[in-house]
Amino acid sequence: MNAVLAELLTAIALTALATLAGWFATGEVGAKLMALGTVSFFFLRQLWLVLRLIHWARCPLGTPTPSASGAWGEVFDALHKRGRLSSAAREQATQELDRFRRAAEALPDGVMILDGHRAIEWMNLHAEACLGLKSSVDTGSRITHLLREPEFLEYLDSPDHRGQPLELQTQRNPGRSLQVQAAPFAAGRTLLLVRDVTQLQKLATMRRDFVANVSHELKTPLTVTLGFLETALDSLADTPPVEIANYLKTAVEQARRMQQLIDDLLTLSSLETDSPPPLEDPIDVAVLLAEIHQEVAALSNGRHRILLENTGPRGLLGSARELRSAFANLAGNAVRYTPDGGEISLGWSAERAGGGRFFVRDSGIGIAKQHLPRLTERFYRVDRGRSRDLGGTGLGLAIVKHVLERHQAALQIESEPGRGSRFSAVFPAHRVQS
Repeated sequence: MNAVLAELLTAIALTALATLAGWFATGEVGAKLMALGTVSFFFLRQLWLVLRLIHWARCPLGTPTPSASGAWGEVFDALHKRGRLSSAAREQATQELDRFRRAAEALPDGVMILDGHRAIEWMNLHAEACLGLKSSVDTGSRITHLLREPEFLEYLDSPDHRGQPLELQTQRNPGRSLQVQAAPFAAGRTLLLVRDVTQLQKLATMRRDFVANVSHELKTPLTVTLGFLETALDSLADTPPVEIANYLKTAVEQARRMQQLIDDLLTLSSLETDSPPPLEDPIDVAVLLAEIHQEVAALSNGRHRILLENTGPRGLLGSARELRSAFANLAGNAVRYTPDGGEISLGWSAERAGGGRFFVRDSGIGIAKQHLPRLTERFYRVDRGRSRDLGGTGLGLAIVKHVLERHQAALQIESEPGRGSRFSAVFPAHRVQS
């Protein structure tokens, strides 16, 4: 700005000196005075427009261009048009960038962009959650300074890592299994994709354990059954009929055990698949409790004191077959794990929020606290030998859990070794009929 003012004053001074020199040379004062005014006005106007242009260029973007006539007007109009086009291009680029970020945030996997020095330029929320990072703090830091696992550093340094994912567990987010994949990006950058595969690995482990458990559970009774049948067949002529009958009885018991296991597996598979929702049949709870009480009394065969408590709502909506199976399973477990002379209570009560609670309380052996969270896992047993001796398949509580989940109910377990257990099925208000 100072240079323009200096140029303006210099031009005026030179014009004035040239005109004064003409006066003394010719004496035509009037003509020279007019020339002085014309030239001075011309230079002054041009420099003033230049000054306005420089002032506008230093203003914030979006400031309207100066107005003028003639050639300078065309210059200002051209600059205004160019600025408008530039502003539209910037707006479009901003929208595209915002759209890209929203799309990246919506991805189910983590996305991270690293520059040529492996510094974090940007990452979405899933990447932050998977890697235990914070965008507001860690953006601009090198990823190799934040994740120091040797296998991760070797993976980034390896020239053939492209297209090959890395299984990784980080100290920043312990307990999670991650799948990391790097891919080249624009201008020497690297695109890092992060996926949380913790649940997938757990499912794979559960699948392997399930196959191993099923094989083991079927192998034992099948071996016993074949053994007794082969023994009876080989010694049919020399063995008394009573002993043959004992062999066959044992074989039948083991065969029934296998049949029960297969039936439970089929039931559990049906509940876990995308089967249709349970029926919304009205169930008379008093009738259902009476049936279960009768079954429990028959199973106990006088070895326990069986009580029945019904102070809850009259009806329950759901599948009568599924709920009867779940309730009978809980009651049957109480009979199996309660010593002779113990007490078992079956009950139905109202909840404060309008729901209902079916419960089975016993004075049995109880369960240690560390076992409670795993009781509904398939084939999980606190005492494997005792469970097999009592005829359990290890699938009963898993079936109960799935039946209750299908009815939006929850299984609650309270137990203490030596003081018995209480298993409750808590139903929401919309499942209960007054």
